[in-house]
Order: sequence, then structure tokens, then C-alpha cells
Amino acid sequence: MMRHLLFCYLLLFGLSAYAQQPTPTNPEPARQVDLSNVDIAPNAVDTKGWLLLDKDIQTELEGAIQNLYNFKYDKSEKQFRSLRRRYPNHPMPYFLLGLNTWWKIMPTNITTEQYDKTFFAYMDTAITKAERQYGQDSRNYEACFFLSAAYGFDARLNAERHNWRKATLSSKRALDYLEKSQEANGLSPEFMFGQALINYYAVWISDNYPLLKPVLLFFPKGNRQLGLQQLRSVAQNGFYTANESKVFLMKILQNQENKPDEAFPVARQMALTYPDNGYFQRFYALMCYQKGELAECERVSLDILDKLNRGMPGYEGISGRYATYFLGSIMQIQRADLVKAQDYYQRCVVFSESTGDTKQGFYLYSLLNLARIAQKQKDPERAVRYYKEVQTKAERKSDAYNEATAYLKKQKSGSKKKTKVSNQRQAAKAS
Repeated sequence: MMRHLLFCYLLLFGLSAYAQQPTPTNPEPARQVDLSNVDIAPNAVDTKGWLLLDKDIQTELEGAIQNLYNFKYDKSEKQFRSLRRRYPNHPMPYFLLGLNTWWKIMPTNITTEQYDKTFFAYMDTAITKAERQYGQDSRNYEACFFLSAAYGFDARLNAERHNWRKATLSSKRALDYLEKSQEANGLSPEFMFGQALINYYAVWISDNYPLLKPVLLFFPKGNRQLGLQQLRSVAQNGFYTANESKVFLMKILQNQENKPDEAFPVARQMALTYPDNGYFQRFYALMCYQKGELAECERVSLDILDKLNRGMPGYEGISGRYATYFLGSIMQIQRADLVKAQDYYQRCVVFSESTGDTKQGFYLYSLLNLARIAQKQKDPERAVRYYKEVQTKAERKSDAYNEATAYLKKQKSGSKKKTKVSNQRQAAKAS
């Protein structure tokens, strides 16, 4: 659980890499970096040539950003390549092409490795171009932004792939350039994104994982509420980082802050704005299910399955697992249609097995509900088969484990009684 949280929510800067390294016996004194100073613009900074601040470029790329997050990968890539042809020595086109590739990885919960080489190549090129700019002008905060972001994404994927040395090195470099770029916060909300994540997670990790506090000595002192405030500001006012801020915001509010009522509008906005983004769709479906918005959950889940069946980009087994479980539950509980419920649960089991998610969650509860349905259909043999699987997969002494154990014990006892009675009858006939 700790590793999952650190990997999936732990900012762009690969802090998860640090969590896996031996803690130094005598750590160096922490650098005191104040990230609360979010609105001071540097004096007399020459921003000529900064594409990040160019409104014409933003207008030009608005459709590309829309396509990126709506999983129209080919269209957005074509637009970013057009930008690269005109600005071959600027880091922005390469970073955006890397981000486009990142969102091919995201729907699989970052498990697919088929895009890794392409992703790392784009981020490496963005870093090379940005380092050249920074070498020419140490007050080029746009270059610092791209260096921090590119190293951050590099760190995160390397951490996911257990490349700890690379993840650690990229994390440190991302943080160094983040520190430099903070002076430019007053120029654009884009610069605030990385600092918002650092501010929030530095405190959240410390509060929830005290064993990691020695590791966090190497990171800036955070401010949890300020981090949330900054994320909201970037989500509302940013252009390139607005959607990334909303992704973190909805997950933080839902999973870390336990504020589903605040997370729900963000999830709904993302799902409705980008209806072909399977990642946003399944998160929204989950929130609808949890809030009891079952009609909307059913609509979105059916839409997910339709797009998955049509082979649309970004729709795969994980989204199918979500959708089939929700539909199975709705059919079982709300519609009392056990035949359809059974079909959806069985499909959820298949999706779960195809993605290797067979330890808990939708897989386990699909099996549990299949066992319950088998009981209602007076099919104890099938119920036993499903309950045995539940007993194998569930945590010992959990409710699911106890239910399965009780049923199997009862069936075994009943079977022994039937055998005993049958033997007695046969003996009586023989006599």
C-alpha cells in the first residue's frame, strides 16, 4: 500500500525513489527552501523567446492540448511536431511530445513499458535543449521550468521501473531547478505547479509515514494547505499544467483528504470535458458509484465498455474491470437481474486476470458476489468453487475470508451428514 501511494501520487519528482534507498546514518543538514513565496516576480528578467508565456502559442496549441487529454494521440502529436519544426532548439515541443507519450502509459496505471524508450528520449531531448538555454542565461526561468518538469517525469517513471539510481539523480536535479524557478511564479501560474506538489506531499508523507521523515530532511519544508491552494490556482489559471493540476487535485481530495464532495466536481468536469479519456471516465464512474449516482455510473460504465470494444486508444483491461464491476453491482442490487449481474462479474474476473489484478478489490468482490448469486440460484457446487477462490485471495480474518470460510465449513458439514445418512440406508437395505 505504501509503495502504491508513493508511486502513484507522489508528485512528479520521484520521491518514491528516496523511500527505497537506505537512510543515511548522518544526513546532511536540510536545505531551507521557502516555497511559500509564490507571487514575487523577478526584476528585469528578459522573457523574450519564452514560449511558455506566448499567448499566440497558447491559442495555437489549445486544440492540441484538448486532443492530448482526449486521447487523440495522433492529432496532438502532429500539432506538437509542427511546433518542433518551427522551434527545433526549444525544449517545449519535446516536452509536450513526451507528455503525449506519458498519457499513453497512464491508462494502464503506468504498467505498460512499450512506450518507455520513446518517453525517455523526448524527456532527454527536452533536458538537453533546456540545459543549453540555461547555460546561456542563468535567469532563464522558463528553461528551469522545463528542466524541473522533465527531470521530474523522468524520475517518476524510473521509480516505477525500479531504476532507483536514475530516479534518485533525476529527483535531485528536478528539485534543484524547481528551487531556481520559484522566483518566476509571478510571471505565470505554470511555475507554481511543481511547488504545489512539493508543498502538499512533503507534509502529507511526513504525517502519514513517519518512518520516511529522515528522508524528507533533504526536501523543502512543505505547507499542506498552501499546496492545495496552489493546485487550485494552477488548475484555474494555468494552461499547460492546468489539467495535470486537476488530476492531482481530484485524487488528493478523494484519496488523501477524504473530501469526495470536493473531488467530485473536478472528476465530473474532467470526464465531461474529455469524454474519450478512459482514465478520467473510470475515475468519474468510481466516484458516481461511491456517491450513489448509479444512473450516471451506469451510463459512463456502458460507454467505457463500448469504447473498449471498439478498440479506442486508452481503453483497456483496467477500465473494463471498473466498468464491469459497477454494472454487475447495479444489476445485482438495484435491478435484481442476477443473470446480467453474473455476466458482468464474470467479465470483471477476466479483465482482472488479464491485468494481473487478482489480489483484492474488484476481482475479489466479483468472486464473492458470484458465490452469493450461485447460492440464490441453488447451485452449491458453483458457490463452493467461487468461495474457495475468495478464501485463497482474501486477507485472513477479513469479512470476505470469514464469509467464504463459514460457507465452505457449512457445506463440508452438510456433505458429511448426507454421506452418513446414505451409508446408514445402504446398511439397512443390506440387512
